[in-house]
Parts: sequence; C-alpha cells; structure tokens
Amino acid sequence: MTTMTRILFSAALMFVAPLALACDYPAPPGDMPDGASSEKQEMLEGVKKISAYQEKMTEYLACIEADEVVALQALADDDAKKQREDMFEKKYNAAVEEQTRVVEQFNIEIRAFRDRSK
Repeated sequence: MTTMTRILFSAALMFVAPLALACDYPAPPGDMPDGASSEKQEMLEGVKKISAYQEKMTEYLACIEADEVVALQALADDDAKKQREDMFEKKYNAAVEEQTRVVEQFNIEIRAFRDRSK
C-alpha cells in the first residue's frame, strides 16, 4: 500500500467512523419465558419482546447497509473496498445468524408451551 493510499484510507475511516457509531446493535431479550412452565400471558409478552427485537434488528441491518454505501463511496482503493465489503458481509451475516438463533430458541419455547397445553 502506498503512502498516499494509506493517508486516503485513514482519512476515509476517520470521516466514516462517526456514521458507524450511529447504528446501535440490539441486544436480544434477556428474560424470555420458559415454555414448559410459563402461563399464556407470559408467552404473549415473550412474543411482543421477540417482535420488538426483530424490528430493532431490521432497523440495525438497514442502518449498517446505509453506512456501508457511504463508506464505500469514500474509498478509492479497490483493495480497501474489497476488505470493507468482506468485513461488512461478516458483520451483517453474524447479526442475521444471531437473530435467527434467538427467534428459533423462542420458537422452541412456544412448541414446549403448546405441547404442555394439549
């Protein structure tokens, strides 16, 4: 990497860094009901928490996508763009995987609740 490329890359990162801080990664709900022992109202509250979490995650994913577009426009070096794209893809996929895991865990609790209610 040439000195000029490093300077441009550093300047671009400094310019884009505040944008990246604007996207708040949502924490999954911590106190989800246990399907084997919870009442119907507790399970319904869990559904509301999961729905809110999914909305926040959708907003987060949209935010990081928008930030990525701006960040890529600020970069001139193809290698830096490729690195940035790879990093973004990993970040995005990790968030989607966590969301899927959290929702599937709650679905397991719903199935346990339904099985108990039969």
